[in-house]
Amino acid sequence: MARAIVVRETGGPEVMIGTDVQVGTPGPGEVRLRQTAIGVNFIDTYHRSGLYPIANLPFTPGMEAVGEVEEIGEGVTDLKEGDRVCYGNGPMGSYASDRIMPTGSLIKVPGALGDEQVAGMMLRGLTVWYLLRSLHDLKAGETVLFHAAAGGVGLIFCQWAKHIGATVIGTVGSEEKAELAKASGCDHVILYKNEDFVSKVNAITDGKKVSVVYDGVGKDTFMGSLDCLQKRGLMVSFGNASGPPPALEIGSLGPKGSLFVTRPTLFDYTGTRDQLVQGCNDLFDVVGSGAVNIEVGQSYGLEQAGHAHNDLESRKTTGSTILLP
Repeated sequence: MARAIVVRETGGPEVMIGTDVQVGTPGPGEVRLRQTAIGVNFIDTYHRSGLYPIANLPFTPGMEAVGEVEEIGEGVTDLKEGDRVCYGNGPMGSYASDRIMPTGSLIKVPGALGDEQVAGMMLRGLTVWYLLRSLHDLKAGETVLFHAAAGGVGLIFCQWAKHIGATVIGTVGSEEKAELAKASGCDHVILYKNEDFVSKVNAITDGKKVSVVYDGVGKDTFMGSLDCLQKRGLMVSFGNASGPPPALEIGSLGPKGSLFVTRPTLFDYTGTRDQLVQGCNDLFDVVGSGAVNIEVGQSYGLEQAGHAHNDLESRKTTGSTILLP
């Protein structure tokens, strides 16, 4: 018998209930995992709350984890019992001690990387990879704005962008988070609660503004972010931490400088096996080289998933958040 967090109705963190579950045996092309560390991400809160509707209830949240292969199904030749593997983009259901997984979603973990480190970096790291390598190939010398620079994605982004040679302007909510962002390579930090980030970006860049805005916050920052962009600049709205962005009048993008706006999802950039492998290899390389350090800011027991969501949504967390089965 395994343990899993089950959501029977969408709502607040209290709807996540620890439950005994039967895992069963793996079918063709599948393996059974004993999971050792599980990543917690904002998308999990969107699924739990119903912001991103799930077709079938009940469900188990979670998109990433690390574990050990305990049993292999028919036809599985690329993995064996005892292999250490990870996944970073589902399928959903990672908030569990054990689960069945298709091998096409799994990547072997390099020996030099620890379980907690990997659990705290897969979805976030792959997100950063597609933001600065696939969606937009960030170049040395570019100046960009990243909202929530001290969050799990932000700290990885700042380090990776610095490694590339870009200049990062980051927004944060406190002096403590400002120090974290600076330590991770953020060149200019704006305390968005005390300062108008639009005017600060304009001042920092001497009126030149930025080529790209990366916005995982949403409602509170979206419209102002458009005013931070250079002509033909790119607005990347990849999350809704403060709620969904307001409706956009498409005609407004012309007078603001013929701007580009995209609402990407990780799956559309890692949807093929080749894309997934490329993203993971690039991520493992940049972490393994020491250019990017993965900071696990907080860990919780599996049964404390509700507490973890409370802290995440209250913006009390820094770096990555994990659950330990």
